Formats: sequence, structure tokens, C-alpha cells
Amino acid sequence: MKIVIAPDSFKESMTALEAANAIERGFRKVFAQADYEKIPMADGGEGTVESVIDATDGKLRQIQVHGPLGEEIYASYGISGDGKLAIIEMAASSGLQLTVEKNRNPMKTSTIGFGELINDALDQGVDELLLGIGGSATNDAGAGMISSLGGKLLNKNGKEIHPTGEGLAQLSKIDLSGLHPRLKDVDIRVACDVDNPLCGPQGASYIYGQQKGGTPEQIEQLDQNLARFAQVLKNQFGRDVMNIPGAGAAGGLGASLVGLLGASLERGGDLIVDILNLKEKIQEADLVITGEGGINHQTVYGKTPIAVSMVAQQYNVPTIAIAGCLKDDYAAIFDKGISAAFSIIQELNPLEVILNNGEVNLEKVAENIAQVLKIGKRIK
Repeated sequence: MKIVIAPDSFKESMTALEAANAIERGFRKVFAQADYEKIPMADGGEGTVESVIDATDGKLRQIQVHGPLGEEIYASYGISGDGKLAIIEMAASSGLQLTVEKNRNPMKTSTIGFGELINDALDQGVDELLLGIGGSATNDAGAGMISSLGGKLLNKNGKEIHPTGEGLAQLSKIDLSGLHPRLKDVDIRVACDVDNPLCGPQGASYIYGQQKGGTPEQIEQLDQNLARFAQVLKNQFGRDVMNIPGAGAAGGLGASLVGLLGASLERGGDLIVDILNLKEKIQEADLVITGEGGINHQTVYGKTPIAVSMVAQQYNVPTIAIAGCLKDDYAAIFDKGISAAFSIIQELNPLEVILNNGEVNLEKVAENIAQVLKIGKRIK
């Protein structure tokens, strides 16, 4: 019997690899001779770098970059074991968690550090970039990233603007002649699970600006500045990014990645499935085990358990999901190919205790699931 174990992380409790190991330990107590293949998963958000590194025997690389407000910080990204793929989360350098609440200001923040991470990865000789763009502190349409990669954003006098959300108000021309030469040789894939347009009531500024510290007046100005960026881009390059689904992701970073760097925006879970060759690994399996910290009705919108189960469905392989907790509305997952779902919480305890006991509880539940499967084999 071949069992594929492909969970996401259980946030604040265990990584995807730790979860996979715990599930395997539980199952081996019942099916000791089974063939197990562990594939740590992610959906393009937090934990993606770690999961891809674990799955490909890759490595973590740490460098000094500039944070959202220009401060010097250290940030890390991953390189796959074969050295061909760089996995970069923009939140590592330009994320909201890097700014204390009182200092948050989307007029002043920039994606400079994200560009510096990409620049370093290109210098390492990678052929492909996998970029996760969730959790940003920025609203600069990727201006900082472009400037770090050698581009220039110029005002009407030919002077470089500040690559911030505020600075875009002065933008008149984008000069890409100095971009890093290797950008034309790499494939850029972006994990993007939001479909917000660049501007308007559902755009980057109005939907996400307040949580980044923006006042109503600033949000209105930022929306106008993103529209100006889109118009300059269209005038110069003939590319209309205004209404591309996902263009508004990460404060308009999606627009720059698509319109200026030729990247593709993809659902995070589906992208990771492809990167890790999950289809090839599942097609000969007898059973798939997946899971994550919490499962509810929102899980069906591209989260890891569904991305995994949809692959398994293609090959008629049953899928069991294990979660830290199952919300009342979790049953929606059964319409997406998951056959059964289990929670690992054994008893009522303070949250800290539950998180600390995650691996132990996951192992126990995995063992119990295996015992039930063993009974099923006997009573056929």
C-alpha cells in the first residue's frame, strides 16, 4: 500500500514537514510495511519557503535588505535542492509584520527589500522564481521592487521619484533599460490568492489600505496614484493592468509583476502542486492524507487540502483530511473530493497547551485513522 502524506503547516504548532512526520509515525504503528511518501505542502502564503525547501532538499539563504520603511533588516528566501528555483515571500522583507502598528503608513512604505531579494536570487543563477506576495505593508505598485532591480521611475523632469505609494503621484515615465539582465531568462510565477483589481472600491488601496495604516484621505490619494501608475504603464508599454484579477494584490505589486516583468499570477495551492510534481506522486497511491491547522467552508477556495484532494480525485485516490480544528461549516470540503475529516484536539486545554501538543495529538489521530482503515479491510 502506498500512502502519500501531503499536509500544510499547522500554524503556530508545527511545520508542514513536522506534521507529515507525525502522521507517518501514527500510521506506521498500524501499517508498518506501507510505502510512505511525504510531501510538505503550502498554498503560497506563510510557510511556502519552508515547505518547498523541505520537499526539494533545498537551502535557506539570508541577506541584508531594506524593510518596508527603509530600515536595514535581514531577510531569507529559499533555493531548491537543484539550484534552479528560488522561493521568495515578499512578507519576509516588505511584510506588515515588520512594522509596529503606530508606524504603519502605506504612503511611505516600499517593496525595495523584495526587489533586493529577487536581485540576489538572480545572481545565484536560478532559472525560475516562485514569489508569494501575501501580507504586504506596502501600496507602491511594486515601485520599490522595480527600482531595486535596476529600473527607474521618473518624474516629468527626468528625476527619480521616491519608490513609495506617495511617490507615485509624481510618476511620468518608467525606464526599464537598466533592469537586471537575467530577468529576461527566468520564468516568474506568482502565488496570488486574491482577485482584486488595481484600483476602485475593490482595489488595493480601498480594500487593504486601512489595515496598513492608511487614513481615508491617504487611501483616496493612494488609489489615484495607482491609477496614475497604470496609465503610465499603458502609455509606454501598451499593457492595461487596471482590471487584471490580482493586479491589486500586495498594494498593486501584482500589476508590476504582470505588466513590467511578464509574470503569471496563479492560485497558490495549484502552483505548489505543480512545483512539487504532486500529480506524479499521487497517481500510483492508494490513499492520500492531507491537512492544516483549521478547516472550514473557506478551505474550498484553493487552500492546501482542496488543492491536494482535487489532484487525488483525478486518479480516484481517496483523501482524508486532518485539522487542528474543524469548524461547524467544514462539510463543504466533502464536495471537493475529501472523503473524511478529523480534528486532532483531544481535550479542552488552554490554546498554548493545544499548540504545544500538536505533534503528539496529530500522531494519535493518525494512528486511530489507520486502525479504522484496518478494520475496514477486515470487514469487506
